[in-house]
Amino acid sequence: MSDLPLDQVRTLLAVVDEQSFDRAAAVLHVTPPAVSQRVKALEQRIGRVLVLRSKPVRLTDSGEVLVRFARQLTRLEADTRAELGLGGPGEPTTLPIAVNADSLATWFLPALQAVPAEPPISFDLRSDDEGYTDSLLREGLVMAAITATPHPVQGCSVRRLGTMRYRAVASAAFASRWLDGPLAERLPAAPTVLFDRKDDLQDGFLRRLTRRRLPTRIRHYIPASVSFADAVAAGLGWGMVPELQLAGRNLVELAPERPMDVALYWQQWKLDSPPLAAVADAVAAAARRELGG
Repeated sequence: MSDLPLDQVRTLLAVVDEQSFDRAAAVLHVTPPAVSQRVKALEQRIGRVLVLRSKPVRLTDSGEVLVRFARQLTRLEADTRAELGLGGPGEPTTLPIAVNADSLATWFLPALQAVPAEPPISFDLRSDDEGYTDSLLREGLVMAAITATPHPVQGCSVRRLGTMRYRAVASAAFASRWLDGPLAERLPAAPTVLFDRKDDLQDGFLRRLTRRRLPTRIRHYIPASVSFADAVAAGLGWGMVPELQLAGRNLVELAPERPMDVALYWQQWKLDSPPLAAVADAVAAAARRELGG
């Protein structure tokens, strides 16, 4: 890819990061037509469509390959400039990282606080279910991810962080109203709180409990980790809450002998990047403390 015009490659990366041609133009200090022309010229050079002009924009398979290259290139360039002392004073490195919502709400931010102040880093966090964050790595949208996938994405390394434990809980009033009787019989009829439609923890718990596939009838979707736990505490339904979020909430454990454990992994691109290595070390240290990694 040495013959690819780097200004066009960087322009494509800006379009993907900003999710629009107009915002990419503002970041690059050029006009939107100039951004469109650069991307079109790059597509003509490669002979393939790289990005779908939707809202937000979407990469094609060829676009994903090129964006991975572009991100690696810009990261290596920034690290090289820093080592040579050619960067501006205090010029930060931007690291896009995918994190599942429960980690973000509990142990992950303290991990970032432990990252050394030098070299300066700008964190660009993307939140998604841990079962899906690896796709953001594959698409080149992030450089590292907290994921439930132990198999490394192509071009990435992987290390186990530990286990996030979840407990089936509800408020005392909710349990008294809905769960007065054998749990396996009563729970499928009780209202359930779920994070979003990717969230399979509650249904997985029911399958283990009843040995049948019994989706609940009343399902509330609360797509924010802290608000999810608050909704369960408020009696909106029962749910699987991280053990790390139980302190200070008046919740009743429905099946103390049946926790659900989700193994978490850190995947990152195989780059010799000091900022990325510093973040990886801080995340691994925090995981050892909080997740038993």
